[in-house]
Amino acid sequence: MTSLLTLLVLVAPASFLAVRLVALARPGDEPDLVARSGNLAAVVGVIASIGAGVAVALDGLIESPTWGWGGVGFSIRLDPLSTLMFAMITVLALVIFRYSCTYLEGDERHGRFLGRLAATVAAVEVLVLAGNLALLVVAWIATSMALHQLLVFYRDRRRAVIAARKKFIVARLGDLFLIAAVVVLIVHFGTGNMQQIFDAVASTAQPTWQLDAVGLAALCLAIAAMLKSAQFPTYGWLVEVMDTPTPVSALLHAGILNAGPFLAIRMAYVIDGARVSTTMLIVVGGFTAVFASVTLLTQPSVKVALGYSSAAHMGFMLMICGMGLFPAALLHLVAHSFYKAHAFLSSGGVIDEARAAKVALPRRLGSPTRIVASAAIALAMYLPLAVVFGVRFGGNPVVIAVGGILVMGTTQLIAPALDSAGRLAGTVRAAGLALAVTASFFVLEAGAHHLLSDTVPESVGRDPFQLALIVAVLVAFATVVLLQIIEPTRAAGRRRQRLAIHFRNGLYVNAMFDRAIGALRADAPAVQSSL
Repeated sequence: MTSLLTLLVLVAPASFLAVRLVALARPGDEPDLVARSGNLAAVVGVIASIGAGVAVALDGLIESPTWGWGGVGFSIRLDPLSTLMFAMITVLALVIFRYSCTYLEGDERHGRFLGRLAATVAAVEVLVLAGNLALLVVAWIATSMALHQLLVFYRDRRRAVIAARKKFIVARLGDLFLIAAVVVLIVHFGTGNMQQIFDAVASTAQPTWQLDAVGLAALCLAIAAMLKSAQFPTYGWLVEVMDTPTPVSALLHAGILNAGPFLAIRMAYVIDGARVSTTMLIVVGGFTAVFASVTLLTQPSVKVALGYSSAAHMGFMLMICGMGLFPAALLHLVAHSFYKAHAFLSSGGVIDEARAAKVALPRRLGSPTRIVASAAIALAMYLPLAVVFGVRFGGNPVVIAVGGILVMGTTQLIAPALDSAGRLAGTVRAAGLALAVTASFFVLEAGAHHLLSDTVPESVGRDPFQLALIVAVLVAFATVVLLQIIEPTRAAGRRRQRLAIHFRNGLYVNAMFDRAIGALRADAPAVQSSL
C-alpha cells in the first residue's frame, strides 16, 4: 500500500518532467503538444494531491522505503504538512501553467518556456514531498537551478540577468548552509530519515543556547531559510526580477520563495531546539518585515511594491517560526501564496486600475480620538474570540504578541473609515470586514494547529532575552502601523520627501551588492558564462 501511494504522488512531478522532455523536441512558437501535455500534467497533480490527502487523513504519516545506503537516500514522506503544501503547489501550477499557455503565445520560444516552467514545478513538488535529507538537498538545489533558467529566459534584458546573477550567488550560499546542516545531522544521528531525527530531537532536553550538533545544524538551517526567502540584506534580487515573464513572478512569489518558511516548518523540531536559531529568525525576520513594509509604500511600480511585499511576508513568517508558532506560519504561507499569485497574474489589469482610479475616497480627518477608537474596536473584536478559542493570556507571552499583531492589522482596516468624513455605512462595512478577518484567523489557525499537532513541536515559550526582542519588534510594528494610518492626513514635508527617497532605494543596500558583482559598470556584459 505504501509503495502504491508513493507511486501515486510521484506521478505528479514525473508528468511535469515528461512535459520538459516534450518541450525539448517542440521549443517553437506553436507548442500545442507542450501546452496540452502540461495542462494534463497539472490536472494529474491535483488528482494526486487529493489522493495523498485522503490517504494521510485515514492512515496518518506515510513513508516510503529509502532508496539509498545507510539510511541516506531518497524517500517520500506524506504527512499533513507535505500534503497541504503539495495540494497548494498543484493548484497553483494548474492556474499558472494555463495562464502561460496564452501569455507568450506567438513567441518563438514559447514551448521552451513552458518546458522550463514544468521542470521548476516538478522540482518544487519533490521538495515538499521529500522524506530524507538527501532528497531534500537535491530538490532544494534543483528548484533553484530550474528557476534560474526562467529568470534568464530573455538574456537580452540586462536588468533581469543582473538580478538573476545576484539570486544565483545568494542561492549558492543558501545551498552551502543547507548542505552543512544536513551533513551535521546525518553524522550526529546516523540517518537522513526525517522522522527518526525529529523523534530523537524531541526526546532531548529543552532548547538551549549551546552550539552543539543540533544547535549548529539549526543555525545553518535558519540561515539557509533566510537566504532562500530574500531576507535583509540579500533582498535586492527579489525586487529586480520583474523583467521576467509574469508567470515566472507568480511562481516565484507564490511558490518558490516560500521554500524558506517551509524549510523552517519542515525542520521545526531541529530549529526550535536551539535558541540561537530562533533568535536569528526573530531578529532578521522581524527587521525585514518592518523594513520592507515601509519601503514598499514608497515604490511607484506595482510589481516592485509586490516584491517588497513578498520580502515582508517572508520575514513575518520566519519571525513567527522563531516564536515557535509554526501552525500560524503555515496558515500565513498558504494565504500569502494564493494572494500573491492572484496579484501578479492580475497585475496587468488596466481596466480594473482605471476603475479604481475613478473611486473618490472620503477626506481623512486625522483625529487622534478616532484612531484610538479604531484600535479599541479592533481589540474588542479580538478579546471575545480569543476567549472562545481558548487563548490563555497568562500562559505563553508569544501568543499575546501574535494577538497584538492581529489587532494592529484590523486597526488598519477600521481607522481609514472611522477617521474620515465618509458615511457611517462605510465604517460599519469596514468594521464588519475586520470582524470577519479576526474570526477567520481564529478558525483557520485552530484548523492549522489541529492539522500539524503531530508534525511540529508545541510552542515551549521563549527566554527573557527573546521576549525582549519580541517586544521590540512589536513596538516597531506598532510604529509602522501608526505611520501608515496617519500618513494620508499629513502634509508632505521636505524631510519626509528626502526620507522617502532613501527608502525608495532600499537604503542603498542593494547598490552595494551591485557594486560587489560589477553590475554598476557601464561596460558590464549582460550575460556571463557563470550563468
